[in-house]
Order: sequence, then C-alpha cells, then structure tokens
Amino acid sequence: MVRGLEQRADSGEAELRLALRRCRAAFLGTAVMSGLINLLYLTGSFFMLEVYDRVIPSRSVPTLTGLLMLALALYAFQGVLEMLRARIFARTAASLNEDLGGRVFELVVKAPLKGSLPGDGLLPLRDLDAVRSFMSGSGPSAFFDLPWMPIYLFVCFLFHPLLGIMALAGVFVLAGLTVLTDRATRQPTLSATRSMQQRNALAEAGRRNAEVLQALGMQGRFANRWVRANDDHLQAQQSLSDATGGYATLSKTFRMVLQSGVLALGAWLVINNMATGGIIIASSILVSRALAPAEQAIANWKGFVQARQSWRRLADLLTRIPPSRPLHALPAPRRSLVAEAVSVAPPGVPRLIVHDVSLVLQAGQGLGIIGLSASGKSTLARCLAGIWPAVRGKVRLDGAALEQWSAVDLGPHLGFLPQEVELFAGTISENIARFDPAASAEAVIAAAQAAGVHELILRLSDGYDTRLGEGGSGLSAGQRQRVGLARALYGEPFLVILDEPNANLDAVGEHALTQAILGVRRRGGICIVVAHRPSALAAVDLVLMMTDGRVHAFGPKEEVLRRVLQTMPPAPPAQMPARPEDVGARATQGSLR
Repeated sequence: MVRGLEQRADSGEAELRLALRRCRAAFLGTAVMSGLINLLYLTGSFFMLEVYDRVIPSRSVPTLTGLLMLALALYAFQGVLEMLRARIFARTAASLNEDLGGRVFELVVKAPLKGSLPGDGLLPLRDLDAVRSFMSGSGPSAFFDLPWMPIYLFVCFLFHPLLGIMALAGVFVLAGLTVLTDRATRQPTLSATRSMQQRNALAEAGRRNAEVLQALGMQGRFANRWVRANDDHLQAQQSLSDATGGYATLSKTFRMVLQSGVLALGAWLVINNMATGGIIIASSILVSRALAPAEQAIANWKGFVQARQSWRRLADLLTRIPPSRPLHALPAPRRSLVAEAVSVAPPGVPRLIVHDVSLVLQAGQGLGIIGLSASGKSTLARCLAGIWPAVRGKVRLDGAALEQWSAVDLGPHLGFLPQEVELFAGTISENIARFDPAASAEAVIAAAQAAGVHELILRLSDGYDTRLGEGGSGLSAGQRQRVGLARALYGEPFLVILDEPNANLDAVGEHALTQAILGVRRRGGICIVVAHRPSALAAVDLVLMMTDGRVHAFGPKEEVLRRVLQTMPPAPPAQMPARPEDVGARATQGSLR
C-alpha cells in the first residue's frame, strides 16, 4: 500500500522529469561546453604565470606578443562558448515551457472543478514561469561549473600544496555557506509564496467585484485588507532578501579575504624561495575562479529555492490532476439521458448536496428543476452536464456513462448555460461558435436565431463582429445571457442544460427562451431548465422538485405542480398565485449555486 502511494506521489514528478528528459541532448551539450569554458578560464592564470616567470626575466617582446595573441584567441573562443551556453539555457527553458504549458493550463482550468486551487488560481502558471526564469538565467551556469572546481584545486596543488590546501579550505567554507543559505531561505520563500497568493486573490476579487465595491462604498475597507496582505508579502520578501543578500555578501567578502590570503601566502612562498613570482598572481586568479561558481550559486540561491518549490507544487498538482487518457469514440447521443441514484458533492467539500437522484428523460422531452434555495438544483445540473462528477451513481447518455466520454467528444453534444454567464474577449461570433476556428457563419447564425438573439446582434455596432471585452463587457446582463444561450445552442447539441436562464431577461427575452426550449425538443433534443421564475417552465413537460438535496416529486408538469400546491402552506391572498402553474414562483425561490 505504501509503495502504491509512493508511486502515485511520484507520477507528477515523473511527468516533469519526462519533459526534462526531452532536453537531455541540450543538457549534455551544455555540460561539454561548460567543461571547455572552465578549461579556458585557466587562460588568465597561465598567462600571468608566463608573463611574470618567462617574459619579464627574458625581456622578450616577441614572446609577450605571442602569448598575448594566444590569450586573446582563447578569450574570444571562451566568450563565444559562454554566449552559446546562455542561448542554449534560454531555449531549453522555452522548450520546457512549451512542453508543459498546455498541461499547466489544463491544471488551471481543471483545478477549480477538483477543489484543488484555493487562493491564487494562476499559481501553476506562476510556478512554471519561476522554473523557466531560473533555467534561462545565470543560476544554471553556476551549477554546471561546480563539477569543474576540482580542476582548479588540482592546479593549485601543482603550484604548491599549501596553496591547494588553502583553496580547498575555501571550498569547504563556501559549501557550508551554501547549506546555511538553503536552510535560511526555505521557510521565507514559502511564506513569500503564500502571502503572494493571498494578495493576488484579494486583488482579483476586487477586480471582479469593482461595481459592488463602488456602489456599497467598500473600496476603502477592501483596499485596507489588500494593503495588509501586501505588507505581509513585502515583509516576507524582505526576510527572504535579507537572508539571501546576507549570505551572498558573506560569501563575496570571504572570497576577497581568501584571495588576499592567497596573495600573502604566495608572497611568503616566494620570499622563502618555495615558489616563483608568477605564482603569486596566477594562484590568486585561480583561487578566485575556483570559488566563483559557489559564490554565484549562493547569489542565485533565492531563485533556485523558488524554482525548486515551484517544481514541487507543480509535481503535486500534476499528481492530483492526471492527464486525460484517450477514450474510445462513441456515436452521437440521440435517445436518452438517465441518472442512476446520483449523489453529488461540490469539489473539495466532504458533505453531499444531492442524494440518490434518479430520472429518465427521452429525446424530445423537457425537464424543469424547481425547489427552494439550498435544495441542490444547480448542483444536480452541474452533475448532469458532467462538470462535477457523481460521488455515487451514474449519469448516462444513450447508455454510456459520462466518464466514457472525453470533454472534447462530449462538448459538441452538450449545451450549458450557467447562472453567471461569462463571455470571453473576442467577437460575438467567436463566443457563439465556442471559438471553433472551423465554425461556419451559417451555424453561428442558426444558433443565434434558435436563441432569438439574431436581431439583437444585428442592431449592435458591428453585428456579429462586435468585439467584447473581458467577461463580455460591452453588453448588458440580459444581452450576455441571450448570447450565452446562443452559445449553448450552437451545433444543435442533444442535451441542453440551462441554469436560471431567465434571471436577467425581459418579456421579449423570456419569449425567445421559451421558443428556444421548444426548438430543442422539436428537433429531438433534451432540455433541462433550472427554474426560478415560473415562465421558464412554460416549454417543459416534466418537473422535478427537490427538497434538501432529494427528489420531492417528479413527473408531468401539471401533476407535480398540483401536488406541490396542495402541500404548500397557505399564503396571504395577495401572494397567492393566480394560476396553478405559477406555483413555481413560490416553489422555486432561489437556488443553491
């Protein structure tokens, strides 16, 4: 059992490692290139050694010229290699982003349906950006240079054992500083990430509810909440910067002290005739270069820790939301929708909202779902649409459970209109066509006509080419709802589910809604309407009333509404419905979600 849990926990890590494995050739090439670069870093040390020990004593200008030309050529070659290595890192990071980008976006859009992303919903994208930024920066260069430090230590030992011992001691000190840096930055990095999530979540909530904040005079109080969250984030960032900056300064200072110590030791060796004068400068340059990768790693440790934590969060989320597996294609549904003892809980909520709902709908039928607030109407609608999976039971189309359909295959056969209609930035035509690049103008117009919104669209400034802002800004709530209805009807889907479709409609809009529902039924589709106002029930022939998440009544509309009217407590005369079917006005007050 433990092994199975470990395998499951490693599945997300394996997915990330597979993306890295595709960059293996680039990493191998970079490793070889790093080896050449580090060998070429010896140019400065040996050049100084030859100048002091060979050129100055001999006073040979041709020798100096030859050494200088050779050094310049090696420096040029080294510069080209470093430029190529930096470009390889940048392109490897871009390749990794390209491989994982689609999958990470899938996490962003699927996590809310799994209850997996509290707070900042865009955190997976930020995590991927953090990994890409680190890989395309100077941090990886330091880690690729670290394995070549023994070369410099070996040369130091060749100069003199005491110089090698001093350089080796410096390496151990910097290694200790690296460990301390990791321990000191781990918790501040986590705190900074959490505070960033809270700050961004508040900012996004304020942006979405700008009208409410303005109308209710809540801007100041909400701004104070954001300022406190921002202060917490700045404090966490300051603690992180203090930790990384402190250890980076300490490592830099130690390297300068060590370099001066090597100069002093070299001078002492020369005074005692144990080394030549060129070794003084050469060994100083060499030790400085030997410690440079460790110093650079400490300076980039903040980015490394952030990238490592982002990597782990991505691995965990990839494990919890595995990729969609390919499913066998099924024929288009044409006959029935069946719910078999369905029980539903919202994502991340352990409590059931809908209990053991069973129903059978045949092609051409329309169902109205009514009930008081918190009765589970919208939760059931989401389950029937395949948005929230059933905890128990099955929802079947033509005998096939919804789990046997992929979202891509099921989408064309399903129309869904949520309570809060969200349109996307783009043209009205693109929104109606669900951003299908192969959509025909005839299909878009047919959907608009089925929703009774064709004439309304033609009256807009650019008709179907009218561009909408984010969230459908530019249209009224009623217009957005009618365009959303056209989107739900696009392609003549077999199953159409409308959640409070007339919440923002006027009399003309409600008449168009009734005709749209009848149109779905006439062409042999199934239409389910979560009703709050009785006019939405005009075009259905079946009604399901829910109470406390359970089926209270289900059957023909007139029969169910009559039973509901008989069981309702008497109301004052002014509030009594004039017609039996108007009982929906009282029986459908509110909805759960």
